Amino acid sequence: MADFILHGLYTGSRKATILGMHFDTPSIVGGHVDTEQGILYRKPQGKRETLKRQRPARLPARYLAYLRIQARNGRKYVVEDYKGRRVGSIKNSWSSAIVLARELAAAKGIDIDLTGVTPHTLKHTAITWALQKGATTWDAAGYFSTSIDTIERVYGHHSPDFQKTAVDAMNRRS
Repeated sequence: MADFILHGLYTGSRKATILGMHFDTPSIVGGHVDTEQGILYRKPQGKRETLKRQRPARLPARYLAYLRIQARNGRKYVVEDYKGRRVGSIKNSWSSAIVLARELAAAKGIDIDLTGVTPHTLKHTAITWALQKGATTWDAAGYFSTSIDTIERVYGHHSPDFQKTAVDAMNRRS
C-alpha cells in the first residue's frame, strides 16, 4: 500500500495506471517507469490515447532515486505483493488503511472524517500540492496528464498566484 500511495502522490496517476506500472519494460498491459531516463510512461505500449490521456512525465529526483533502488532490488512492478507479483486490487488494503488512519488519529485525540477518501484522492492531493508549491497550470496539466481547463477550474484557486494580477490591478490607485 505504501508504494501505491507514494506513486499516487508523486505522479498523480490514476489507480489502474499505478497498478499496471512496470519497471523499465514497456508492456501492452501497463505503463512503465524508465529508471534510466527518469520518465514515467503511463500508457501501455500500443494503447490508443483516450480522454484519460496517460501522457509521459519526468519524475522528480527524490522519487526517481527511490524507484531506481526498487528496480535494482529486482522489482518488476511499482506495486507488487511480497511474492513479487503485480497487485491487481487494493480494495481490501485501502479499506484497512482508512481504518488504521482513523485509529491512529483517534489515539492522538483527533477526529477525522475520511468519508469519500478514495485512491483517486491521491491525484487531487498531488495536483493541489504542486499548485500550492508554485507549479504553473500549464506544467501541472502536462505533468499530471490533465487538461488545462480542469486544472484551472478545479484546482486553480490553490495556486499562490491565483488571481494575483487582477488583485494587483485592483489595488493600484488611479
